[in-house]
Amino acid sequence: MKILFRLFFRAIRIIIGPIILFINWITMPKGLRRAVDEQQQIDEQTKNMTLYQFRTCPFCIKVRREKKRLSLNIEIRDAQHNTEYREQLLKGGGKIKVPCLKTTDENGETTWMYNSNNIIQVLQNKFAV
Repeated sequence: MKILFRLFFRAIRIIIGPIILFINWITMPKGLRRAVDEQQQIDEQTKNMTLYQFRTCPFCIKVRREKKRLSLNIEIRDAQHNTEYREQLLKGGGKIKVPCLKTTDENGETTWMYNSNNIIQVLQNKFAV
């Protein structure tokens, strides 16, 4: 019975996943336009940020849309298909749950944030115009 449930939900993901990605693609927001020097400062602040995600996860899509809207150059790592990134997520954050924003501050201290609403709130507070 467990196998049937897994197969059913896998089939649903195979069918709905591309539809979700297509809708996301055609409705993707435009990024903010900033002055070159201002964007360079933002890029410098985001160089120590990494977003661990699954491509078709709705919560990850929500965070990626906000990242695009704010024109942030945050590295994205697919923890669903890359075992190395999945292992980093498990070792660093303690669980395989996405989206997860990893930030490293000037002192080398790393923070792992898991909730999409919290991630978006932090990004808006730090980078919104």
